[in-house]
Amino acid sequence: MPDESSSPASVILRPEDNIAVACRDIHAGEKIPTGDGEIEAAEKIPLGHKLALEDIPDGAEIRKYGQVIGFASGEIPAGGHVHVHNCGAEAFQRDYAFATESPVLGDPGPKRTFKGYLRRDGRVGTRNYLAVISTVNCSASTSKYICREITPEILEEYPNVDGILPLTHKGGCGMQEDGPDHEQLNRVLSGFASHPNIGAYLLVGLGCEVGQASHLIRNAQLVQVEGLSSAEPSEDGEPPPTITIQEEGGVSATIKAGVQAVLELLPQLNEIQRTEQPVSSLMLGTQCGGSDGNSGITANPALGGASDRLISYGGTVILGETPEIYGAEHLLTRRAASKEIGEKLVERIKWWEWYSSTLGAELNNNPSPGNKAGGLTTIYEKSLGAIAKGGSSSLNGVYGYAETVSASGLVVMDTPGYDPVSLTGIVAGGANICVFTTGRGSVYGCKPVPCIKIATNTPMYLKMREDMDIDAGCVLDGTPIDALADGIFEELVEVASGKQTASEKHGFGEEEFAPWSIGPVL
Repeated sequence: MPDESSSPASVILRPEDNIAVACRDIHAGEKIPTGDGEIEAAEKIPLGHKLALEDIPDGAEIRKYGQVIGFASGEIPAGGHVHVHNCGAEAFQRDYAFATESPVLGDPGPKRTFKGYLRRDGRVGTRNYLAVISTVNCSASTSKYICREITPEILEEYPNVDGILPLTHKGGCGMQEDGPDHEQLNRVLSGFASHPNIGAYLLVGLGCEVGQASHLIRNAQLVQVEGLSSAEPSEDGEPPPTITIQEEGGVSATIKAGVQAVLELLPQLNEIQRTEQPVSSLMLGTQCGGSDGNSGITANPALGGASDRLISYGGTVILGETPEIYGAEHLLTRRAASKEIGEKLVERIKWWEWYSSTLGAELNNNPSPGNKAGGLTTIYEKSLGAIAKGGSSSLNGVYGYAETVSASGLVVMDTPGYDPVSLTGIVAGGANICVFTTGRGSVYGCKPVPCIKIATNTPMYLKMREDMDIDAGCVLDGTPIDALADGIFEELVEVASGKQTASEKHGFGEEEFAPWSIGPVL
């Protein structure tokens, strides 16, 4: 751990800010340099929390990143702790200035490649899984039992197969047939079934559910064996193997039939090998969870730099968590490639305002208790730090939850902020690699997609070393953001080529499959 005496006490992010962010625990009475002077801390300021640089009157704007993060709910003295007790998220007007900024990324340099699995449809996988997908919660246990029968000893015979993955969930019935929930679940299931990281799959149903496998196959035009054996264009594929518990005659018979289907698919899946593929084939899903006051200073902007590098090579970056864009959306609308794209983002923001108010919630309920303990105060502060993950390129598209992402460059997908639900939609949309930034210490995994975890501060990184991949806390000790961004990009290439992440070493990622249900449950 760096010597505290040599570490900067705080950082002022923009000249117009009236707060500084603690880079370490600041003690009461400690003299804090401010660039053109110093200020005395009136009380203890924990790591990631905010220190008032001047007297802030009641009702005045509180600024971080050069943007409004809240309003003083009482007089705040210079050197005082700025947090939930004296800073609130009042409504304020934001200038969307649609499509008025046109960022231009520089030349990335020589062509870059990674070793991936080329599928027949031209997409490239970073992993090679066989999935057993339950169409309804009633077949979830049976799907898991099928996977348990495929032991590690059996899988050893298929070295090019990364594993067999049960994709189970809590939905599939109790919803309106062809209604919004049904359509959304179908998008998720079909997105995973046709995902480039899944080379083969088996559908398992009960038989009487609303979410019928036949309906899913027909509406999503699902086929099997599209990703196997060669990269040559294929004719219409075979329908995927489907088994239902009621037709098979119960759970035991279904498990037997499922195991047989899996054993027939494994040799074909094992034929696929990694080959050199352009990094433009990478679609990066981004997420932040268990955030803290340094998320928007270290890990998120560094990831944003890596995102810009990937986009400059022709790749795609997905920014989700619409409730954590709220209050910062005006910075994205300005970078929208068209007014229509910007307006689509604002429409999603307004939907979330309606959705939360209708159900008696408020968007400022986010940050969570853990976020607040780490220094975050309002949703505006959290959002301004969160959008940094998307870098500085133009916004090229806005997609609904689990919709197939077809645009390259930076896009937004409308997802909740809740990590497993958000990334389930993003992966269904096509992300073949993910990066997750965390300040409090999330242990999230994301099968079938590798998920790189970046710690926002060094103390947490050292405390949870086995669960983290990269320490972004080095930025607080002077490491340039660009240097860390370069390191994150290189890690993306290595992980896409097969390097295991911390969550993969732990085997995490099955229970985190969590499709978003918007209700009602009938």
